Amino acid sequence: MQNARSGDSTSRSTLAFCAFALANIVAALYSPIQDCDEVFNYWEPTHYLSHGYGFQTWEYSPEYAIRSWAYTGLHAAIIQLGRMLPFASKATEFYFLRIVLSLFCAVCETRFFNAITRALHPRVAVCFLMIMISSPGMYHAAPSYLPSSFAMYTAMLGFSAFMESRPGVGTARGIFWFACGCLLGWPFAGALVLPFVLENIVSVLISRKVIPVASSSIRGAVLSLMLLASQVAIDSYLYRTLVCVPWNIVMYNVFSGDRKGPNIYGVEPWHFYLRNLSLNFTAWLPLALVALPSLVLQRLFGSKPVLGQAFSRCLVYLTPFYLWLAIFTLQPHKEERFMYPAYPALALNAAVALHIVLGALGSSNPKSLISKIPTQLRLAIVLVFVMATLNLGALRTMGVMTAYSAPLAVYAPLEQHALTVGGTICLGKEWYRFPSSYFIPNEARAKFVKSEFTGLLPGEFAEADGLGQFAATWQIPSGMNDENREDPSKYTNIEDCTYLVDSRSKNTKPSRLEPDYIADDNEWETLSCKPFLDPDTSLLGRLIWIPDLPFVPDRYRRKWGEYCLLRRRRDTADEKW
Repeated sequence: MQNARSGDSTSRSTLAFCAFALANIVAALYSPIQDCDEVFNYWEPTHYLSHGYGFQTWEYSPEYAIRSWAYTGLHAAIIQLGRMLPFASKATEFYFLRIVLSLFCAVCETRFFNAITRALHPRVAVCFLMIMISSPGMYHAAPSYLPSSFAMYTAMLGFSAFMESRPGVGTARGIFWFACGCLLGWPFAGALVLPFVLENIVSVLISRKVIPVASSSIRGAVLSLMLLASQVAIDSYLYRTLVCVPWNIVMYNVFSGDRKGPNIYGVEPWHFYLRNLSLNFTAWLPLALVALPSLVLQRLFGSKPVLGQAFSRCLVYLTPFYLWLAIFTLQPHKEERFMYPAYPALALNAAVALHIVLGALGSSNPKSLISKIPTQLRLAIVLVFVMATLNLGALRTMGVMTAYSAPLAVYAPLEQHALTVGGTICLGKEWYRFPSSYFIPNEARAKFVKSEFTGLLPGEFAEADGLGQFAATWQIPSGMNDENREDPSKYTNIEDCTYLVDSRSKNTKPSRLEPDYIADDNEWETLSCKPFLDPDTSLLGRLIWIPDLPFVPDRYRRKWGEYCLLRRRRDTADEKW
C-alpha cells in the first residue's frame, strides 16, 4: 500500500513538473521583455562578464554599488555552459539562460505543489497548478532575469520547507531559502517569511520547546550568514571596496530621503497593484483576496474542516499575500515586477478559496441552501467560471506575446556577419525596448541617439584597457548619478549610425528629435520590420488577443504599427563603408 502511494505521488509530481515546465518554456521562447531594468541592470552586465562589453547603469558604479555581481556572475556561469552547445550563438545564449530559469522555476513550482498536496489537500494543489500555468503574470515572471523573479523561486522553496514540517522543525531550510531570495535577489522578499517566524515564536511560547526551535533557527541563520559572507566577498572583490549590496539597496530605497530614492522614477495611486494583478491573474485575484474570509466562514459554519492542517496554520499560509500586497500598496513607487515574489502566494490563496467554494457547492447536507440547487446547475456554474477564467488568461497571454514581440525579432538580419563589420546600431526613442547586446554580433556596438527622453541613460562598461579582466567593475564611470539627471555624453551623433532601430504608428507625430526615420528612404533602407501594436488600438484590443476576422467590428480590432531595423544607404554613408 505504501509503495502504491509513493508511486502515485511520483506520477503526480512528474505530471505537475511537465505542466509547469511546458508553460514556462513557452514563456521563455515567446514572452517579450517587460521592463528595461531587466535588460540594462542584468542582461547587459552579464553580457559584459561573458563578452567583455555592454551597457552599464549607475547602479553598477562603485560609488553606489546597489547591484550584486554575485547574482549576475551566477547567471554568467550558466551562460558559459550554454556557449558549449554545438549550435551556440549569442541569441541562443540568451534563450538558453531563459530556459534554464524557466526550468528552475518549474522545479520550485513542483516542490511547492507537493508541499501543498501533503500539507493542505490534493485538490488545492491541482487548483494551484491550474492557476499558475494559466495566469498571464507567470508568463512574465517565470523566465525573467530579475531579482524579484529569483526571490519568487526561493520563496516557493521557503514556503515548502515551512509547510512540510511542524513549527520549528523546518525552520533552518525555510530561513535559508528566504535568505537566498533576500541576499542574492531582493532584500524586501524577507517580508514573506514574517508570518512563519511569528508562528515559530508563538509555538515556542505555547509548547516551551525552546531548544529545538532555537537550534533550527540558529542553523538557518548560520547558513544565511555564510551565504552573505560569500556574496560580500565576491562583490567586494569586483568593486574593489568593501560593500554589502543588500544593505545598499535598503539604504537607497528606504533611507535616501525625499530628494533621491525610487520615487523620482514615478509614483502610482494605491489601486495600481489591484488593477495590475487583475490583468495578470484575471478572476483568480478576487478569489485570492477572499481566501482568508472564506476560511473563517468555513470554520464558523462548516460541518468539518476542509484542509489538512490546523486552522491556525492555515491562517499562516494565507497571510503572506495580504502582507506583501499591503506593504507595497503603501509605497508610492510601484512596478509590476515588485509583485513577482508574491505570485505563488496569490495562487495559493486563490486555490484555497476555490477549494472551499467547491466543497460548499458539493455539499449534500439537506439542511443547506446549496443542496436545493440542482447538482447539474452547480457543476455548470463551476465549469463556466473556470473555463471563462482560463480562456481570459490565455487571451491576455496571447495578446501580449503577439503585440510586443517585435524587439526580439527585428535584429535577426544582423546575424549575417557581412552586414555588421564595424557597425554602430543606434537606438533613439526605442532605447527602452532594446533586448540586450545578446542580439547583436560582437563586431557591432549599440549606441544612443538623442530623443525626447530627458532622463539618465546607461553608459558603457570600459572595454579591455590593460588593467585586467573585468576591470570595468571597479572603475568609476563618468556621468553617473542617482537622481536621473540627463548626461549628454551618453549620446552619439546620428551621422555615425550604420543601423537604426525605429518604430512608427498611425497617429505618431514626428518631431525634431524623433523624426520618422522609416519614411526617410533617401537615407535609410529597411532590413527588417515587424508588426507592433498601435497605441491607438481600443482598450479591449490592448488587454486581450482579438482575431482579425471580418465579423469583428473595426473599432475592436487591433491596429498595428511598424517596428523596424534600418540600415544607412551605401550611397549616403561615409568612408567607413
